[in-house]
Amino acid sequence: MNDEIQQRLVWIKLLESSGDAGLVCRKCGITRPTLRKWWRRYQELGKVGLISQSKRPHLSPNLKTTDKVEKLILELRSARNLGARRLQSELFRLHNISLGLATIHKVFKKHQVKPLQKFRRKVDYIRYERPLPGDRVQMDTCKIAPGLYQYTSIDDCTRYRVLRLYKRRTAANTLDFIDAVVEEMPFPIQRFQTDRGREFFAEKVQKKMMSLGIKFRPNKPASPHLNGKVERSQKTDKAEFYATVDIESDDLDSQLSEWQHYYNWNRPHSAHKGKTPMEKYFILSEETPFSDAVIESYKLKSERVQDANYRRDLEIARLKRSL
Repeated sequence: MNDEIQQRLVWIKLLESSGDAGLVCRKCGITRPTLRKWWRRYQELGKVGLISQSKRPHLSPNLKTTDKVEKLILELRSARNLGARRLQSELFRLHNISLGLATIHKVFKKHQVKPLQKFRRKVDYIRYERPLPGDRVQMDTCKIAPGLYQYTSIDDCTRYRVLRLYKRRTAANTLDFIDAVVEEMPFPIQRFQTDRGREFFAEKVQKKMMSLGIKFRPNKPASPHLNGKVERSQKTDKAEFYATVDIESDDLDSQLSEWQHYYNWNRPHSAHKGKTPMEKYFILSEETPFSDAVIESYKLKSERVQDANYRRDLEIARLKRSL
């Protein structure tokens, strides 16, 4: 017989001998409800009734994780190597399951999941970004599958994105994509930044930008780090979107549109401390210039059609300045 049962038995014997519940409570330092509870259990079951019983509920309708959910978390972690925050986002997007980060970490701890390897940034690392929406929009293309290319644009400040799929990387498709970007971005665009891809250097593409009052600012050759935000966002697309869909599906365009909306409106962004691109834009919306102000500041005389060959373009620019 353990100490707890022995102590409760003392209460019962004292109550039986004195018949005064108040005296027992004062002498033993317990409340009347406590005494009544153990007296009732003793009357029903004897000494067995004095054993402490589990307070765990028989049913838990509000239980956050089930075996099925835990299995899903572990499968996502194993197959796609996602961290807790990305897992939280994917569970909600794909399965409409809303869990807190602490809950997901508890599942990791329960199943002894090893933490992801983190790469340390340099001590002097400084995140570079433009101060206002539309100030600089990075644009790039990436190959998704044979005969399938994604055009991507991302605002340097808010990380708001516009995505499209095309069969080829051509000037005609670039023109169509520019129209989509100008139409869908909720703020005026001041400049486009691209790599040296020929689909961006076609004369009709550059003249299209001029007609829209948008500056064309291509990067120097072999400088993919200058377009780091769009490059990184395309890596996210491959890990979080294309890994979950059938690329040969007939409705891939509509699925990509849904992913774009989710990315802009619902997906937390680590660069914004958990805020979405649209939340970042709302914070800066009053400081964002209107289209009229952007067009007024655009100086057509300062712009020129640039050549995809960087050295030749420098020579052409040098000769024009000397004339």
